[in-house]
Amino acid sequence: MANPTINHGSFTIERNYDAAPARVFRAWADPETKARWFIGPEGWQQVERKLDFRTGGSEILHGKFAHGPETRYVAHYYEVIAEERVVLAYDMHLSGKFHSVSLATVEFFRQGSGTKLVFTEQVAFLDGTKDAGSRERGTAQHLDRLAMILG
Repeated sequence: MANPTINHGSFTIERNYDAAPARVFRAWADPETKARWFIGPEGWQQVERKLDFRTGGSEILHGKFAHGPETRYVAHYYEVIAEERVVLAYDMHLSGKFHSVSLATVEFFRQGSGTKLVFTEQVAFLDGTKDAGSRERGTAQHLDRLAMILG
C-alpha cells in the first residue's frame, strides 16, 4: 500500500485580550492555567499531561474519547522569550497513527493595557488529511477558551 500524499496548510490567527502580555504569557507557561484552556473538545478525557515550558523544553498532551480516537500531542519548544514570543514544533498522533507535524509561533504584542496575540502555524498532514481548516478551527477554539480564562 502506498503512503498517503503529504498535504500542507498554514494559517494565522490574531486575538486581542484585555490582559497585559505578562498575564497572557503566564497562561501559556503555568501548567495549571494551561490545563484549563488547552484541552480537547467535548467528550475528550485527558490521559497524560506534561509541560516543561522553556527553550529546549517539551510538552505532552494525551487524551481519548470514550468511543473514539486517542490523541497525542508532543511539542518541543525551540525559543521561549517571556512576554514576547514562543517558537515550537509539534506532532500529532491519532489512535497511534502519525497524523501531522507543525511549526508554530506565538507572538505577544502590548496593545494599550491589553495584548494582541498572533498565532501562526505551518502544518504537514502525513495521513492524507486535506483540510487544514479543521486545525485552524481547533486552534481558534483553544484561543477563545484562553480569552474566557483571562476574563
